[in-house]
Amino acid sequence: MKPKLYLETTVVSYLTAWPSRDIVIAAHQQIAKEWWKSCSDRFEVVASILVLQEASAGDEAAARDRVAILDQIPLLGESNEALELAQQLIDAAAIPQKAVDDAVHLAIAATNGVDYLVTWNCRHLANATTRRTIEAVCRAAGYQPPIICTPEELSEDHFDD
Repeated sequence: MKPKLYLETTVVSYLTAWPSRDIVIAAHQQIAKEWWKSCSDRFEVVASILVLQEASAGDEAAARDRVAILDQIPLLGESNEALELAQQLIDAAAIPQKAVDDAVHLAIAATNGVDYLVTWNCRHLANATTRRTIEAVCRAAGYQPPIICTPEELSEDHFDD
């Protein structure tokens, strides 16, 4: 059985965006595209209704490209359990109040037994300084926290000799 992976909105955006002039963002876009090529061979990929809502916003053509990626992926809903966990993450300052949607992404993944949450959001999600608090809140609520990481950390190239 393949590990389950939650595809967060920033990854979908990087997969479909025009190449950035910012060298770091351009590198992340390229890494995401290379990683995506083999992702479904190695993981059971899921997203959520929230990812679809976020991906549908903004420029019409760009939104169409993002939604096309999500059309291939099962979408998880926002359960009461997920919304309760999201509030606990905010109450514990694991995720700031201004980033409620990030807490909801994390909570949906945790309450659905997802193994990995893949994101380029290193401010609120893939952040080593908040990881312990996030994991503690999830475990205290009875959930195994997903491993939060970037596509680069799950890249097949990452394990080559």
